[in-house]
Amino acid sequence: MTVKIFDTPEVQDFLNTVAGFDQAGGNERAKQIMHRLLSDLFRLMDDFDVSAEEFWSAVSVLTALGHEAQFGLLAPGLGFDHYLDMRMDAADRERGLLGGTPRTIEGPLYVAGAPEAEGFARMDDGQDQDGETLWLTGQVRDVDGNPVAGAKVEIWHANSKGGYSFFDPTQSEYNLRRSIFTDAEGRYTARSIIPSGYGCPPDSPTQQVLDLLGRHGQRPAHIHYFISAPGHKHLTTQINLAGDPYTFDDFAFATREELVVPAERIEDPAEAEARGLEGPFSEVVFDVELAPTDAPELQVRHARPRAKEDEQDKHSQLAGTAKV
Repeated sequence: MTVKIFDTPEVQDFLNTVAGFDQAGGNERAKQIMHRLLSDLFRLMDDFDVSAEEFWSAVSVLTALGHEAQFGLLAPGLGFDHYLDMRMDAADRERGLLGGTPRTIEGPLYVAGAPEAEGFARMDDGQDQDGETLWLTGQVRDVDGNPVAGAKVEIWHANSKGGYSFFDPTQSEYNLRRSIFTDAEGRYTARSIIPSGYGCPPDSPTQQVLDLLGRHGQRPAHIHYFISAPGHKHLTTQINLAGDPYTFDDFAFATREELVVPAERIEDPAEAEARGLEGPFSEVVFDVELAPTDAPELQVRHARPRAKEDEQDKHSQLAGTAKV
């Protein structure tokens, strides 16, 4: 059976009513977006002859995604986060705002309020017995190569099992989360552990959607960054560790060639001692280049719900319920 009713006056009038066009209240932009969204979906139902069984199966998946707080996990898996980055890259080019380390997706697992340090911080709490010591360092520079002193470098990453503190209640508060202000030479250094990649829970609604697409839900080992300094464009980015089997096959589409960084294994006892370490470790060097801007709104991260960022905001509180 092939039924085509989308273009009928009855359906078009119905869409106007559902979107609230005949009501004085509400938000006009929200009405316009909802009308477009519903129109596209209604047309899709016509074009693909979507059955009632298929529709209600989709509703069931959406319900499960909400119940498991996994919309923030599925969104990057369906390319939304990367598409937003593509749009912001295009907007930067239109402004003539060129150069600098490339952005990539933030993900849903940032937590505001991490401890702050000057120049150096230890990020791990020493409790992860499977964690290999990581020496993470780099320099923040402007596009002319000058060091940026006092830049705020916020870093967060998973533990050796792929779990993030706050969202993983077995970890201590703010484990593997720190904010480091660069020294006079623009340098930051952190002692931590090598993170593990992770995968979507195999029985999760996110993986159920990916299974329908014939796709996996794996992420490579990676480390998240926010970097900001007055007079410079705020940078949201992350590095993928070279050699991970999913480095160039990230289900969240966060990999960019310039952001793949090797971890050099160092076994020289003298090198370890110089850093106050007791054994072999891996060193990762990630230098950052910040683009200049006078626009205040570009010097800060864009607004979105983030765990613990605004305790009075319901959306911020809900951001803290994400599950991976």
